[in-house]
Amino acid sequence: MKLDYDLGNMKSRPNPYAKKLKQQVTLPVRIDVIEYVEEKGKEKGIY
Repeated sequence: MKLDYDLGNMKSRPNPYAKKLKQQVTLPVRIDVIEYVEEKGKEKGIY
């Protein structure tokens, strides 16, 4: 296997499975759980 590959000549094409990668899901979550996750996200700087 080569150490370096020239990917500049590759042709891009759409992913045929892109629509199957994500699916919307609804979960009932208590308010205290949401507040906890928000607090932890703020502590980590991601919320």
